[in-house]
Amino acid sequence: MAAENPFKGILTVLPKPGGGEFGKFYSLPALNDPRIDKLPYSIRILLESAIRNCDNFQVKKEDVEKIIDWENSAPKLAEIPFKPARVLLQDFTGVPAVVDLACMRDAMNNLGRDPDKINPLVPVDLVIDHSVQVDVTRSENAVQANMELEFQRNKERFAFLKWGSNAFQNMLVVPPGPGIVHQANLEYLGRVVFNREGLLYPDSVVGTDSHTTMIDGLGVAGWGVGGIEAEAAMLGQPMSMVLPGVVGFKLSGNLRNGVTATDLVLTVTQMLRKHGVVGKFVEFYGEGMSGLSLADRATIANMAPEYGATMGFFPVDHVTLQYLKLTGRSDETVGMVESYLRANNMFVDYKEPQQEKVYSSYLNLDLADVEPCLSGPKRPHDRVPLKEMKSDWHACLDNKVGFKGFAVPKEVQDKVAKFSFHGQPAELKHGSVVIAAITSCTNTSNPSVMLGAALVAKKASELGLHVKPWVKTSLAPGSGVVTKYLLKSGLQKYLNQQGFNIVGYGCTTCIGNSGDLDESVASAISENDIVAAAVLSGNRNFEGRVHALTRANYLASPPLVVAYALAGTVDIDFEKDPIGVGKDGKDVYFRDIWPSTEEIAEVVQSSVLPDMFKSTYEAITKGNTMWNELSVPTTKLYQWDPKSTYMHEPPYFKGMTMDPPGPHGVKDAYCLLNFADSITTDHISPAGSIHKDSPAARYLMERRVDRRDFNSYGSRRGNDEIMARGTFANIRLVNKLVNGEVAPKTVHIPSGEKLSVFDAAMKYKSAGQSTIILAGAEYGSGSSRDWAAKGPMLLGVKAVIAKSFERIHRSNLVGMGIVPLCFKAGEDADTLGLTGQERYTIDLPENISEIRPGQDVTVQTDTGKSFTCVVRFDTEVELAYFNHGGILQYVIRQLTKH
Repeated sequence: MAAENPFKGILTVLPKPGGGEFGKFYSLPALNDPRIDKLPYSIRILLESAIRNCDNFQVKKEDVEKIIDWENSAPKLAEIPFKPARVLLQDFTGVPAVVDLACMRDAMNNLGRDPDKINPLVPVDLVIDHSVQVDVTRSENAVQANMELEFQRNKERFAFLKWGSNAFQNMLVVPPGPGIVHQANLEYLGRVVFNREGLLYPDSVVGTDSHTTMIDGLGVAGWGVGGIEAEAAMLGQPMSMVLPGVVGFKLSGNLRNGVTATDLVLTVTQMLRKHGVVGKFVEFYGEGMSGLSLADRATIANMAPEYGATMGFFPVDHVTLQYLKLTGRSDETVGMVESYLRANNMFVDYKEPQQEKVYSSYLNLDLADVEPCLSGPKRPHDRVPLKEMKSDWHACLDNKVGFKGFAVPKEVQDKVAKFSFHGQPAELKHGSVVIAAITSCTNTSNPSVMLGAALVAKKASELGLHVKPWVKTSLAPGSGVVTKYLLKSGLQKYLNQQGFNIVGYGCTTCIGNSGDLDESVASAISENDIVAAAVLSGNRNFEGRVHALTRANYLASPPLVVAYALAGTVDIDFEKDPIGVGKDGKDVYFRDIWPSTEEIAEVVQSSVLPDMFKSTYEAITKGNTMWNELSVPTTKLYQWDPKSTYMHEPPYFKGMTMDPPGPHGVKDAYCLLNFADSITTDHISPAGSIHKDSPAARYLMERRVDRRDFNSYGSRRGNDEIMARGTFANIRLVNKLVNGEVAPKTVHIPSGEKLSVFDAAMKYKSAGQSTIILAGAEYGSGSSRDWAAKGPMLLGVKAVIAKSFERIHRSNLVGMGIVPLCFKAGEDADTLGLTGQERYTIDLPENISEIRPGQDVTVQTDTGKSFTCVVRFDTEVELAYFNHGGILQYVIRQLTKH
């Protein structure tokens, strides 16, 4: 059982400069261990947490020693526990987390235990943000119109979250409207240093969205985890993690004139993808840091999931303190942050000589080498220099279908689709831009690129250029602060003139909330098989994610989004080809509308003010009229409505007893799906619109839900019936069992029928037959989506055999009781001659004590083939979850002991 903290002797008083004290803290310098001075700053945060939480039960003294000895422990993949300071939830992923908490209360009640034991033990910040569907654009009233539509669609979900904020202790719910969770985290929620009841410690956070890493730009250690892992952390369970290697990324020099933070992050993403940083921390340092604003750092930190790292960390320095003041944190708070971090050797002062830190590996980038670029057309790390965009586009048209190819025959590459757009003659070609969106948490926190986009719009308007009306343009700032500085600068009107009216504050196009294209545009694309393009300032451009009709999707800086909207096509060389013809009849080129770095800096300096942040976030606690009018019950147990199509009690705990079920092998399982590489969580559990011919649509129509009220999968994550039907329902799914056809289909092997994945899975389940999935490399990459693990579990999937897994997704599979297995190096389904028509048996010992993390297991098939895989339970704690049937069952049984 828990014992007294063995490190209480290093508790030290932190004095205030003018007298008195801030509180006490666990002092790293008081340990007098020279190894600590060489530790990366990111590892020091793990160390402080382990020391503060050490009770020789959940966190042991040996764990502290492993972290201090990081240089030797990390290469051995040592396992450590970590207790984050807080948990961050957002709307789409927050709903299932609160649903699970409500179900856990029901389970405790059914087991005859106190349901009130299910309460967050660490602060939980839940921001309702991921719900802005771009229905209304190019309108001064777009924000209010879209907000009203959101409340109409999502009233049940919002009411459920409001119930949760009252029913559970220690949970702050930020009502819909103010902005994207990650920007609210950066500008308002991030503490940097906590002071709870006189104990000071660094802020650290795990969040149910992979882009939680954005907070790393503020010097707060944070990363995305699955909703199930976050729930366990909320309930006081330590997270088990492998002590990560740390890549030291040295920055030097300065960005050249006209180069943006987005160009930098796309360059960094490509470099780190090539280096290989999965499961590692990346820590940035060097003299180039002084020229990077906090917003630039947050942009780089945000895209850690795209370059594959757990974190992209920027230690706290003077730039961080300036940002805290800019965003309205009090002088006393900023003083406490600086005093604590300096006293605990966690502050970087570039005016002082820097002691060399030890890193696992090293990278260097001279910022002067960064050039304007985009990424696409299908993956965030496929960077394309702006000057090569036209030639790269033509290569993509020629190439066979793949990440860089569309296989459009030469003779139709110049096809022109003429159509009428509301009585106006219009045309589309391959590469025509039909969606141009300034969107996503990556860039809309950054005043330099947001005001840069506005300056492009201004210059274009003054020259007489205008975006074609059939391009769906939108501007979704990360927070209300952006609106304030766009208005202060006098530049919002120019964005409006180009169709970039504000549509709302939250995730939009980047997560698939693009809304419908105009029917005439959609028909022109479909009837002529046009490879249409979207250009967005987002972080994800996987196929089928942005919009079903945009096969080419490019990530770009907000100013480039405006430039491509004006050009109307990605088939353009901005160095040579004119963007359009000005009002004076002369050609207008890219260089005529592109602002200088100095121009942007001047506008930022005069327009971004501390009061803007204060007034925006003071309004948060007051909510808004629609939220405040929501009526919710005050019960501790949620009253499930059997008629609801938004909220439904999932079956995770049905029949649960106090005894763990023990580990399970797999016997004579059929292959439900056979995949190649890079199957993302979007393929597994799409967040976007519900297709009219899908099993989820059928379910809704059977319950008399009108098609216009289907809403998105993301908004219906509180209903397991819909989410199970939405599993593998992505229209761009490519399954080898249906000979590579692009459709959410599979073959039910016993009958040979081609069915939707859900229908095939239900046929197997009803016959009592288990299923497995075969996959290639990077299975589960993309958003940290817990439904990408919950959905397959509900479909009856018992194991996934892949070449490699994305970190969070592998963890989520374990959390839902699915066995993750990796082929041996150099092997995969193809090299082993597996077609997916076989039946698979995976023998695992019946006693959990006989299974070791990372051990080899044999997989037998009914054709006589057998092969060896590595079972990817990476820690002893994960084995415990598997023994209990999943992480939530484990937590319930643990809580009933105390």
